[in-house]
Amino acid sequence: MKIFIIGITGGIGGLLAQRLRARGDAVHGLVRREDQQADLATQGVSTRVGDLSRMTVDQLAASFGDVDVIVFSAGSNGGSREVTTAIDGDGVVKAIKAARIAGVERFVLVSVLPESWRERDLGEEVEYYFAVKKGADVELSRSDLNWLILRPSLLLDGPGTGTVSLGPAELHGEITRDDVAATLAELLHEPRIGRQILELNAGSTPIQDAVRANVRS
Repeated sequence: MKIFIIGITGGIGGLLAQRLRARGDAVHGLVRREDQQADLATQGVSTRVGDLSRMTVDQLAASFGDVDVIVFSAGSNGGSREVTTAIDGDGVVKAIKAARIAGVERFVLVSVLPESWRERDLGEEVEYYFAVKKGADVELSRSDLNWLILRPSLLLDGPGTGTVSLGPAELHGEITRDDVAATLAELLHEPRIGRQILELNAGSTPIQDAVRANVRS
């Protein structure tokens, strides 16, 4: 497969690129700096340099090239409202429009499990982040693309377990970025899953089995 990752230098995007390359996929992505482009080139990843917040829809579409699917894993992680709006909100809308222009039908969005952190006293910026992420989910779900929205729970670093809990509705807990990336790689290689929202948490089901269990008959 040929996959384009927006957010390829992020925690999930970088791990996903490694897993896809190991499977023999052609991985492409968008980076902001030439040194990032050079570093990824040594790993066999082809990238375009550009700032998602400043690129036009046409410029973004041209950067995609001939790919099978776009993965949007970029995010502000609850930073300033300006960055959240530009990346998590407007960035997703721009990428959806660019996908149509480029003729890329499949679009996978890494979102957030809505209940995450609700036991905590969240600041205004994080509350705004959740609202913008939900708005992006709605925007993609109403598009004519073959979309998939993955909502992971609270993200952790460190090695994954290889087992998860995946379905239309999951309790929130925490999950490693490594397991999220592994689940994404498996989902990308399951064409029978599309136009679905799936929530992801730590669990006891092997990732391949968890993905197959969500194939609609």
